[in-house]
Amino acid sequence: MLLTEMVLADDNFTSIVAAVEEGRAIFNNTKQFIRYLISSNIGEVVSIFLTAALGIPEALIPVQLLWVNLVTDGLPATALSFNPPEEDIMKQPPRNPRTPLISGWLFFRYMFIGIYVGCATVFASVWWFLFFEGGPQLTYYQLSHHMQCTFDTQNFPKGFDCEIFDDAHPMTMALSVLVTIEMFNALNSLSENQSLLSMYPTKNPLLLGAIVLSMSLHFVILYFPFMSTIFQITPLNQKEWIAVICMSFPVILLDEVLKFVARTLNHNTAPAFKAKQE
Repeated sequence: MLLTEMVLADDNFTSIVAAVEEGRAIFNNTKQFIRYLISSNIGEVVSIFLTAALGIPEALIPVQLLWVNLVTDGLPATALSFNPPEEDIMKQPPRNPRTPLISGWLFFRYMFIGIYVGCATVFASVWWFLFFEGGPQLTYYQLSHHMQCTFDTQNFPKGFDCEIFDDAHPMTMALSVLVTIEMFNALNSLSENQSLLSMYPTKNPLLLGAIVLSMSLHFVILYFPFMSTIFQITPLNQKEWIAVICMSFPVILLDEVLKFVARTLNHNTAPAFKAKQE
């Protein structure tokens, strides 16, 4: 909206400034809402594609994806609409009305984070099969050729338990990483470019409450036998949860790097805008 199109309720210039700030905040929150959902959904698509491409057992099943999309993601996404304005929101140059909502740089960020989400989700399942000391510690060949388990006696010797591929632990690891990483990604969405060191999560208490509630719901389906049967998952032990956190937390660091690059690019373009105005 242009200033010439605004209907003034009074002749106080402060009202115009407040209206512009509120409009920018709403626009930014809309972008963050879209950013969160797109990057999360890209991660789910990547995880499904990777399991098919690698020939490994499926990391997620439809009922789990439905739960994540309808319940786990929905709460933080709604809370993101209550993000406070960024500290430098009124220092930014006016946005060109013809500028698309999602620029090429933003789309790259969505894809980058989404690909990491998908890769981490699949790796959680692979980690349990190949590397976890409490797991079967298979070879990658055995994992990627699990469909041949019953008749390939050379790579699956006599006595090999083919039912290990139906164990609920790897799928639980994948689902837990997906849920946890998306909670961290919700924190990333507090601001498009501001670091979490300056835009503290406590500035949006509704988001923190949504994250706590989403994780609580995940624990419900994880540790209540009736729910865990429906979702085909099983409780995780302490070592497995530590692995979940280690695989999920890097999404914070990756997005901090991308935010730093964005701030650097914006800082370099700001002087050119000021010179043009002068």
